[in-house]
Amino acid sequence: MIRRTTLLGTCALALLAAVASATGAGAATRLTVYTALENEQLTPYRKAFEADNPGIEIDWVRDSTGVVTAKLLAEKDNPKADVVWGLAASSLMILDAQGMLMPYQPKGAEDLKASFRDAKTPPAWVGMDAWMAAICFNTVEAEKKKLPKPTSWADLLKPEYKGQIVMPNPASSGTGFLAVSGWLQTMGAEKGWSYMDKLNDNVAIYTHSGSKPCKMAAAGEYPIGISIEYTGAQQKTKGAPIDVILASEGVGWEMEATAIVKGTQKAEAAKALADWAASRKANEQYVNFYQVTAHPGVTKETPNYPKNAEAAMNKTNDFVWAAANRDRILADWEKRYGAKSEPKS
Repeated sequence: MIRRTTLLGTCALALLAAVASATGAGAATRLTVYTALENEQLTPYRKAFEADNPGIEIDWVRDSTGVVTAKLLAEKDNPKADVVWGLAASSLMILDAQGMLMPYQPKGAEDLKASFRDAKTPPAWVGMDAWMAAICFNTVEAEKKKLPKPTSWADLLKPEYKGQIVMPNPASSGTGFLAVSGWLQTMGAEKGWSYMDKLNDNVAIYTHSGSKPCKMAAAGEYPIGISIEYTGAQQKTKGAPIDVILASEGVGWEMEATAIVKGTQKAEAAKALADWAASRKANEQYVNFYQVTAHPGVTKETPNYPKNAEAAMNKTNDFVWAAANRDRILADWEKRYGAKSEPKS
């Protein structure tokens, strides 16, 4: 009896060990992924990636571009993120200059547009898609207030727009920063700051979200929001009485990009995500939101998306300059206009 009991006990322990081993072997690798993607992008991107990579799961940490960038910099000596998927390329350039990214050439990256890849070999980051500054104009509210429809950045300086415009704070929002950077690059420093001085007279409030000004315009809170072209198309498709306008002078733009955080303990899973993020399949996800993607063969007609968006993008856009001058630009901007920013939540 004793021998039988001992044998049964031994078998039970062996079975438990086998189950534990099998459970451990089958446990998914969880990647902590920092992002500034819009909330509505998170679920479809995660589901598509995890369907192709069943052993890897994503834990998103999401906030606006400026907040995510600051968080990553603050964690430089003790990184919490494994991957950054969906952050401004200019922000990733700042992180790369601090030695915070692990260079990696994703599979298929050579097929992407050259302008959407870090020039170094291997690249520290790879682009996904481009988004740009647009004017969201509420036609119903404008008619009530007898406001003309703007077609250019210059139009926004008209005195009748005083207190009628909202735009993002560039320290918090990548959209705000690309707009400011675009004005400074195309107009030059003196004229660019002079333009923003006059624009500030007409701005009611600066938000901490790039999409919020367009959503506020769509809701009729303000007739004009400087925001994201995709958000404008989305709000118009939902029935909002807005026009989505790309300024005739050309628009500032930025690209979302992917990078692996140096020091990750999950390098193989991180590489799998970087590979997938550069794939055609991933770009077919991106194009559901932005018409300009990194993959030259991926395009799509999006309802109410502004026509000829790629042609409107400033040809002088310089991400290296934007990254190198970001801190100085934001310090100057805060001194001049920060008093009109909405409270931080």
